[in-house]
Formats: sequence, structure tokens, C-alpha cells
Amino acid sequence: MIATTVKKLVSVRDDEVSAMLLATAYGFCILLSYYIIRPVRDEISSADRGNLQYLWTAVFLVMVFVAVPLYSAVVSRYSRGVFIPLANRFFAANLLIFYAVLYALPENARPWIDRVFYVWASVFALFVVTVFWGFMVDLFTNEQGKRLFGFIVVGSSLGGIIGSVITASLIERISFTVLLIAVVLLEAAARCATILHRKSSGGKSAIRREETEPIRGGALSGIPVVFQSPYLRRIALFIALMTFASTILYFQQAQLVGEAFVDNRLGRTAFFAKIDLAVNIITIFTQAFLTAHIIRRIGIGLSLALVPAVALLGFFGLGVYPLLGVLVVLQVLYRSGRYAITKPAREVLFTVVSREEKYKSKPFLDTAVYRGGDLISGWIYTGLAFVGLSLGAIALVAVPFAAVWVFAGLALGRRQENIVRERGAVATDVA
Repeated sequence: MIATTVKKLVSVRDDEVSAMLLATAYGFCILLSYYIIRPVRDEISSADRGNLQYLWTAVFLVMVFVAVPLYSAVVSRYSRGVFIPLANRFFAANLLIFYAVLYALPENARPWIDRVFYVWASVFALFVVTVFWGFMVDLFTNEQGKRLFGFIVVGSSLGGIIGSVITASLIERISFTVLLIAVVLLEAAARCATILHRKSSGGKSAIRREETEPIRGGALSGIPVVFQSPYLRRIALFIALMTFASTILYFQQAQLVGEAFVDNRLGRTAFFAKIDLAVNIITIFTQAFLTAHIIRRIGIGLSLALVPAVALLGFFGLGVYPLLGVLVVLQVLYRSGRYAITKPAREVLFTVVSREEKYKSKPFLDTAVYRGGDLISGWIYTGLAFVGLSLGAIALVAVPFAAVWVFAGLALGRRQENIVRERGAVATDVA
């Protein structure tokens, strides 16, 4: 019954249905927990916007010198059936600690609790999603990814919608008790990962089995892997340009929302949750009806170039009309496009690389490159504001970078498709 219904919505084979549904449930739990936490984090960015560049510097340092080496060391020693559930449970335990601290310590300690939570939440946001997608591209082939990832991200976006509704409706009633809901969801995600790992060991499973040995290499082995591969270097460039655009928008959002909601922390949190809700509604509609068709019909390159094109036009519009309403519209379109189209298309890029490149390069790309890009872009924004550039002028500065991002996406997509063709030719020759 379930299989028949699902097959009407997505091009999935009978032996893939259970794995796809489990993967979707995993993504649902991860994004639901994330979108409960995200508005709380973003409110801190508006309340402490004068120190935002310092917070992002702290995020970068924690990611590069603590989180990535620790994660890579665990990956080198344990199978994915161990380290993936462990990562989710680690963050769940952290949330319990934050919940206890928020209620145990006095109010005058709140600014520093907020700053530590902001850094932690930024690491959490990137890491749990990186671990999830690293697992997905290890389970499913390139061909399966093009068919199934669109449906899987629909489940993730549905989690985002519900998480945004929970925070928007409950934050002013139960305050930080919402964090406990995220704890339960992270445990559910860990259990989904465990079951998926076990299914991949079954002889009749349509998903790829894990290699018998843990991934080799040291804690920093992802760094040379990226720099030695022209393909991964192109992915790094694409991510760096994306982070520049995202950072400019984020800093402008913090400024405009902070000015619009003075001395109203819970109101700001609810406002951010409503933005997240709009983003996720558009995202899930796009994912359900358009994502798979877009990626299949126009290819990876054009799919990767769509959101950069939106950013280019949006920055120009924000430069002419630097208003909160304009920024909200741009943020909603930009973020929904990133989640609905850019994210699944970008993850398909990793289906043509080796297991070590997936598990070692992805954390480096999504932390050192991503958060390094955030760090540099944040200080660039601060410097431009310091020399007197207005919010609109800074948006216009970002326009040419968005244009370069468009061409980077097109070139990266062509390279991925060439790799697929080359490997297909080699396989034919061997046969």
C-alpha cells in the first residue's frame, strides 16, 4: 500500500522504497530539530549584531581546530553505523546541558550563554546536515540520487516547516523548553541511521553496502584530498562564493531586523521562525513537484546556476531599495532555492567521488571552506560598513560576485557530467 502510493510520487523501485522512506524520516528529524533551534540562534545575531563578526570568527576556529579533527578521527576509527548515531547523540546531550544552564545560571550570565550557544548552534547546523548527506551519498548511487534525493529533501523540508511552526507558536509560551523537543528528535534520527546501516548489510538491499573497514586517514586527511583534486577544488570555489552571498544577506538581515524589533527578543525569535516557515513552505512545494524534474531536464550545471542568478538580481534590487521587506523577499527566495534545488544538486556532485573523499573532504568543505568563507565575508562586510558604505551599497558590491558564482555553477555541472560519461565509457571498455 505505502509502496504503491510512493511509486506514484517518485521514480522508485520496489527494493528501494524502505531505504528511501527511512532516509526521508532521518532527514525529517534532523531538519525538524534544526528549525526549532535556528530562530533562537538567529535572534542572538540581531541582539548581539555588533559582535557578530567575532562570533563567526569563534565558529570558524571551533570548526577547524576542534570539530573537524575530532569528527575525522572518529570516522577513521569506526564504521558509519557507529559514528553517525554517535554524532547525533552528542549534540542531543549538548542541548540538555544548555537547557540546564539557561535555567540554573543568573540572568546576568545570559549574554555569554547566548554567545556560546550561538557558536554551538552554528557548528550543529552544519555538522548534522553534513553527516546526513555524507551518509546519503554513501548509501545511494549517482543514478539513484537523481531519482530519490528530491523526495528525501521533501521530508527534510516538511521537518523544517513543523520546526518553524513549533518555535513560532511556542517560544513566547514555553521559552527554551522547546530545546527538549529537539533532543528527542536527534535520538530518533540516530535510530533511523542505525536501521539504515543495518539494511545496507542485507543481501537483498538496493542501497550500497559499507566497506568492511573504517575509512582510512588521519584527522586532517580531508585537506590534501581537496587540494589534490581539481573537481573538489571547483566545489570549494562554488561553496566559497555561496558563503559570500549568504553572509552578506545574513548580516543585512541582522541589521534590519534588529532595528525593526527593539528590545523584543521573543518577538524577534518568532519573526525569524515565520521567515523560516515561509522558506520551508516554498521549498517543500518546489521539492515535491519541481526539483527532480529540474535536475533531470536541465542538468546539474544549470540547476547549480539558478540560485546564484536569483542572488545576482536580488542584490541589485536590494541595492536600489534597501528595505526590510525587500530583504525578506530575497531571503525567502534565496534560501528556498538553495534548499530545494542547489542542495540536492550539490549533493549529487559527491556521488561520483570515492568514499574517503565523501567522508573526509565533505567535513572540510562544509566547515573550513564554508565557515572560513563566512569568517572572511563577515569581516569584509564589517570593513565595508566601517568605511561608510550603506546597506544598499554593500548589496551592489555583491552583484559581480554573484555573477562569478553563476559561471562557477555551470562549469562545475559540466565537469560532473563529464566524469559520469568517462566512467561509463571505462565500464563499457572493461565489459
